[in-house]
Amino acid sequence: MSAASASAPGPVAPGAPATAITSTAPGAVAPAATTADARRRTLITISVMLASFMQALDNTIANVALPHIQGSLSATQDQMTWVLTSYIIAAAVMTPLSGWLASRFGRKSVFLISIVGFTIASALCGIAQSLPQIVLARLLQGLCGAALVPMSQAVLLDINPPQRHAKAMAIWVMGVTLGPILGPALGGWLTENYDWRWVFYINVPFGVLSFLGVLGFLSETPIRRLRFDFVGFTAISLAIGAFQLMLDRGQLMDWFSSTEIWIEATVAGTAFYLFVVHTLTAKEPFISPALFKDRNFFAGNIFIFVVGVVLFATLALLPPLLQNLMNYPVVTTGLVTAPRGVGTLVAMIVFTRFLGRIDARVVIAGGFALTAISLWQMTGFDLQMDSGLVVWSGVIQGLGAGFVYVPLATIAFGTLASQFRNEGTAVFNLLRNVGSSVGISVVETLFTRNTQIMHATLAEHVTPYSEVLRSQMPSALASNHGLAVLDGALNAQAAMIAYDNDFKLMMVLTLVTMPLILMLRPAKTPPGAPAVGVE
Repeated sequence: MSAASASAPGPVAPGAPATAITSTAPGAVAPAATTADARRRTLITISVMLASFMQALDNTIANVALPHIQGSLSATQDQMTWVLTSYIIAAAVMTPLSGWLASRFGRKSVFLISIVGFTIASALCGIAQSLPQIVLARLLQGLCGAALVPMSQAVLLDINPPQRHAKAMAIWVMGVTLGPILGPALGGWLTENYDWRWVFYINVPFGVLSFLGVLGFLSETPIRRLRFDFVGFTAISLAIGAFQLMLDRGQLMDWFSSTEIWIEATVAGTAFYLFVVHTLTAKEPFISPALFKDRNFFAGNIFIFVVGVVLFATLALLPPLLQNLMNYPVVTTGLVTAPRGVGTLVAMIVFTRFLGRIDARVVIAGGFALTAISLWQMTGFDLQMDSGLVVWSGVIQGLGAGFVYVPLATIAFGTLASQFRNEGTAVFNLLRNVGSSVGISVVETLFTRNTQIMHATLAEHVTPYSEVLRSQMPSALASNHGLAVLDGALNAQAAMIAYDNDFKLMMVLTLVTMPLILMLRPAKTPPGAPAVGVE
């Protein structure tokens, strides 16, 4: 039974406002108002978005603090990767489970427990005195935080009537995308001016405010007595966990030259095959195949995977490019990359203002075109550029991401039945996260290999007989110091070419994905479609 049917007293006349509240028997879960009043809806939105922003921020905020954490805990670089890996794997495994938990135990209960667990885990990360302690705390942080983003999306869809879904998704997108964008700048500022522990302590006040808001204003959703599909959950957990571990450690272990990577790839492939077979044959599978019968939802998941690849791969490439090649300080790097968030904000305002006047598919196409243009600009990065090119290409990419993400999050759920909303948001966000992991692993691997290839290619032209070299750098070949300087210049140029090649790859991927927009169809939600989740 859907949340809507559980609370509806009877048929609603077409076009009638969905505002009726029905009474319930003592002890039953109180049905929510179908449409929240503006004040309560605002308070709920702020509360759930605080939690969502907090989780999204933690995807990148700890990255810049890793060298400081490494020194404080006396750990090796290889050991420090587990601080990130433990969080990524735990979040990936728990994300698909969040939909089942919300349906079985109630969305509000799952939300509150997740906020409490994430906040406590953040404090434990801050007080950790050894590597095992911080890895276990990050593991708990990933397990508890996995439900925050998909559940916040489901809440915003439920507390708003269908005509406000686009605006609700615009707000949700801002929280999800601004977190990773602002993470490096905020993490660098906290680490430099205070201590790396404040990178985790900063979550505590956000967590407390979010908990109080959800507790006070969000009502519980009806509970569905669902059987837990242990086989399906185990299979998908093994598949996702092994795949994420392979992606995270692949570059470090030289990919398939390593036995470990072969084992992880085999486990991931086998487990995923078993999950697909079990899902198609089981009576009550862990993830319902009916989800993917909705064409918009199916296509939306393909698009969100590509958005995850392009957006997060770019965010992974720019900071090391600016810091290692351009010698930007950490805080300056954050300030230069932050304006892409302004682009996303502008896209959100423009889209919601013209909502209903323009086909959402046209907006998505325009967003992909802007993203491709920004990536084309990035293919022209060089060692002599100023920060203006980085800022403007980032703003254009932010515009593109906003014009893709906001209508996509709206249209993907516009035709999906409300009883699938918990599962749907979990799968939608899982694929975004998997896309980001795939994108980051691919571009980092290609960057390393292309740097080596480009260095060898450039070095072929550096000989004592080169007239250009003798005229421009006459002392380069005369001493060991000159040779070292020359080799450093070659390394920098090779790395820049490798970065440009990565941007070119993502530009091609963006252009190739655009024809899939034809798979989407306009969302036709009934005018009286109910919204739930408000007391």
